[in-house]
Amino acid sequence: MATRPEQLAEVLNKGLAPVYLVSGDDTLRLTEACDQIVAAAKQQGFTERSVHHVETGFSWHGLSQDAASMSLFAERKILDVRVASKKLDKEASALLQEWVADGSSNTDTVLLLRTDRLQPKQRSSAWFKALEKDGVVVLIWPLSAQEFPRWLKGRLQHKGLDLQTDALSYLAARVEGNLLAAAQEIEKLALQNLPMPISAEALAGCLEDTSRFSSFDLVDAALQGDAGRVHKVLHGLKEEGVSVFAIMGALTSQLRRLDQTRGLPPARARAIQRFMQRSRIPTHQWLAECTLIDQQAKGLGISDPWISLEQLLLSMAGVTSIPRPSVHQRLLRRR
Repeated sequence: MATRPEQLAEVLNKGLAPVYLVSGDDTLRLTEACDQIVAAAKQQGFTERSVHHVETGFSWHGLSQDAASMSLFAERKILDVRVASKKLDKEASALLQEWVADGSSNTDTVLLLRTDRLQPKQRSSAWFKALEKDGVVVLIWPLSAQEFPRWLKGRLQHKGLDLQTDALSYLAARVEGNLLAAAQEIEKLALQNLPMPISAEALAGCLEDTSRFSSFDLVDAALQGDAGRVHKVLHGLKEEGVSVFAIMGALTSQLRRLDQTRGLPPARARAIQRFMQRSRIPTHQWLAECTLIDQQAKGLGISDPWISLEQLLLSMAGVTSIPRPSVHQRLLRRR
């Protein structure tokens, strides 16, 4: 069945489907919808979860093998598949139709597919119609300029916050339609004990006083080619105790979506386009550098992961005098 994000909780309360497809370009709403599905599945005993990124060399039929392989401590499993819409090929179509057909007999596994916006041709395909008929499909469309204030107000109310009209307008202008930035600002605001309804003056003072760097500020600085800001934000995050893994999560998420600028704030979309124009390194090589840093952070590689992370981000920002982490590691091994 097809459902909207705001209806998903009601749908999940009626029971789990064998497969879920969540599609859209809005990272925040897509992630939150998937989190709802995972939480509902865990409540019903699906305690094991395996994550699959559909990249070069991925085998869709390997999902069936994964579904049949349970750990000693779990009887039910969630297969969380992150796939770009262009990777939904003939092999994927065959497996998904087969998966839905066998859904009634495979009650120990839930398949969750998360992808960017599907094209009209894909939404009229046989595999999509099969999922729509016997699974649950959640299509997430960008919020319009008229819908955004309503979404923002609902988000505030969910956190128990009430803003005066001018304060709401101020917050909407500050985040420029960026839902992720809006969610972060609301989280900050919820930690303050401000009298309700919050005025624009109180809101402005609060947000400025509590402003902190985020991992996404760091990624934006690298994409914009601002090496000075990369250095400042990275060291600010390190001093605040942010983990390397949190930053890497934001970075790899953005790298995997470089060709998906629809729905992003204009400034961020332009920064991504400029980065892709000046970068001579393919995306998969940037991701390989991220894998190296992840290994270093886990104690499986040489060099300091924070140094490697700064090298990577400065390289992305266009600084050519600093070697990428993989090059630096090779130099260390020669010594």
